[in-house]
Amino acid sequence: MDLTLLRTFVTVHRAGSFTRAAALLGLSQPAVTGQIRTLERRLGHPLFLRKARGVVPTTLGDELAHKVAPHVDALQEITEAGLDEQWPHRTLHLAGPPEFTALRALPALAPLIVQGLTVRTAHGMAEELFEGLADGHHELAITTSRPRGRLLTATPLCDEEHVLVGAPRYAARLGGAAVVRDKGVAVLEHLPVVEVHESLPFVTRYWTAVFDAKPVAAGTVIVPDLRAVLSCVAAGAGIGVLPRYLCAEALDTGEVVALLSPPVPPLRTYFLVVRAGTLALPHLARAHEWLLRAAVSW
Repeated sequence: MDLTLLRTFVTVHRAGSFTRAAALLGLSQPAVTGQIRTLERRLGHPLFLRKARGVVPTTLGDELAHKVAPHVDALQEITEAGLDEQWPHRTLHLAGPPEFTALRALPALAPLIVQGLTVRTAHGMAEELFEGLADGHHELAITTSRPRGRLLTATPLCDEEHVLVGAPRYAARLGGAAVVRDKGVAVLEHLPVVEVHESLPFVTRYWTAVFDAKPVAAGTVIVPDLRAVLSCVAAGAGIGVLPRYLCAEALDTGEVVALLSPPVPPLRTYFLVVRAGTLALPHLARAHEWLLRAAVSW
């Protein structure tokens, strides 16, 4: 059996599209279609059903992918092993939330960068990052949700605790964390909030987890990222919900204060996401491993 045909088959199976598989393989769509048809003729059975948007595997297609994909990945790993000595001079295309990338991921990758690894970063929402990975624009993405489908695989990286914070004068105005704890959401209603989007994603997630309610705000300040949320909250523009890693220093110095300490604080999980089979690339495997190692202390 031609290994090129099997590699193309596995890529199409994971991508769910001839077009997307062609982009990942660096081939034309007709070439990918021709290779799949050749493999189907040799096996005597169809492997995919063509749909309006992409393809879906037949039962035989799923069975074949289950059998051959691990071996195709292993062969690629053996092939890429020859690049091991050159890995520091490769470029890692990393994508993720701007704050987490800047404050967590890039500092953790600094030792690899010193050895010669080049890093290019991009930012966006989870679905945008998944699309970028699937289309080959990114190699490694840090997201707060798991991808769907076969093309991308996710590894849990770390959990982040969310903290409801305000300027010290807000805490005094509310009567302190004990009052907020006793009176609950009622004491927080109609206070202005600082957020990164009109949908209030961080505040809504916190309110739902802690109060089982939706937030009611007197006004909102919408800012570009979570670092701007911290600056506005510290200046007294409103209250906000921030990851603890981002506001820990401000909490220690008293620039902001925690308005509530729930028994079970809301958590959000970060994932490292790659295209299936690409961890055979030495530079990508090292970055992936280095981030997992660093996350133990986060």
